[in-house]
Amino acid sequence: MTDIALYTVNNLWLLLATCMVFIMHLGFASLEAGFVQEKNVVNILFKNSLIICIGLISYAFVGFNLMYPGGGDFFGFAGFGLSLPEGDAGGINYADGNYHYYTDFIFQAMFAATCATIVSGAVAERIKLESFLIFSILLVSLSYPITGMWHWGGGWLSKLETPFYDFAGSTVVHAAGGFAALACVLLIGPRSGKYIDGESTAIRGHNMPLATIGVFLLWFGWYGFNGGSVLSADASGVSTVFVTTSLAAAAGGIGAFFCSLFYIKTYDLSMVLNGILGGLVGITAGADQMGVIDSILIGLIAGVIIPFSVVFFDKIKIDDPVGATSVHLACGIWGTLAVGIFGAKAGGAQIVTQLIGIVSVGIFSFVFAFVIFYIIKATMGVRVSEGMEQKGLDITEHDMTAYDFN
Repeated sequence: MTDIALYTVNNLWLLLATCMVFIMHLGFASLEAGFVQEKNVVNILFKNSLIICIGLISYAFVGFNLMYPGGGDFFGFAGFGLSLPEGDAGGINYADGNYHYYTDFIFQAMFAATCATIVSGAVAERIKLESFLIFSILLVSLSYPITGMWHWGGGWLSKLETPFYDFAGSTVVHAAGGFAALACVLLIGPRSGKYIDGESTAIRGHNMPLATIGVFLLWFGWYGFNGGSVLSADASGVSTVFVTTSLAAAAGGIGAFFCSLFYIKTYDLSMVLNGILGGLVGITAGADQMGVIDSILIGLIAGVIIPFSVVFFDKIKIDDPVGATSVHLACGIWGTLAVGIFGAKAGGAQIVTQLIGIVSVGIFSFVFAFVIFYIIKATMGVRVSEGMEQKGLDITEHDMTAYDFN
């Protein structure tokens, strides 16, 4: 294949993968809408619709050049906005890929918006809209790009003696978002009526078919999320990632099914749905490094983690309506550690490096989110009034409802 033909094929695959990752935002919107109460559906859809808008603009303005500054170990900035590199009509070489500069930006921008989406579900049904939007701008513009640069932008994690490895973002995207979500949930507190006299009360999602559609859209989009992270149309690399991603997702659903059956004593659809997502998050760090059995084991363990994590967070009164902290934080940590346990990167030194990456990204993401969210809470407030929460955010903030049965 000629150089120009290879360039065209690689570039086309990255753009197709970008479209698939874009579909994940519809998946998140559907999943979160299904898991919240009927009175808050418009609100959650509103936030998810604006997150992708905020993510694209803020990442173009500042985030992309913070994440890929072209120098520095802990921090670097290549200037505001986007600018084509000189020569080759904007072509760039990275890893084994050869594609356009704008393609690189738009693919990475889809990842950036995902980080804020994780927080959206965790604080659903009680957060002020304007407070969430301000927080999302800062998270996508500053926090996510800085920690992402540490690994993907040539920063200090990639320069360790045994380099940190996170293929498509179990920690860089998912755990980072999970740590930020945890900080926000701690500050905003549980939903009204969730814990009465120290006991947890179930607040059930209103539309499980919609949540299920969301999970399958996310699974589909994950082929772009992981497959695009090969950064080329290399047949072996992309095919391997598609298989490992599929097997881990399937095993995650099965692991969550059996664990919830024996641990919670019920056939819980929400656990299976989150188990599938947990398997996807778990394989993301090492999707290009794993074999068939490794992928199944990683997904299976991630699925088992889900029910235990959900129950654990509930017992310590961390109210997360969609299970975002369990899926993205707990399974993100597991998937990152799994790189050092399974596959081509297995070894004690790699496990230590993976722990260093998890802890460093986790501390920065948690502290950044906590400080920013605390400042917003102290100045403009982060929580709606109890009356608004009881009536529902759809009516009180948007003056509309998701369904009209008249």
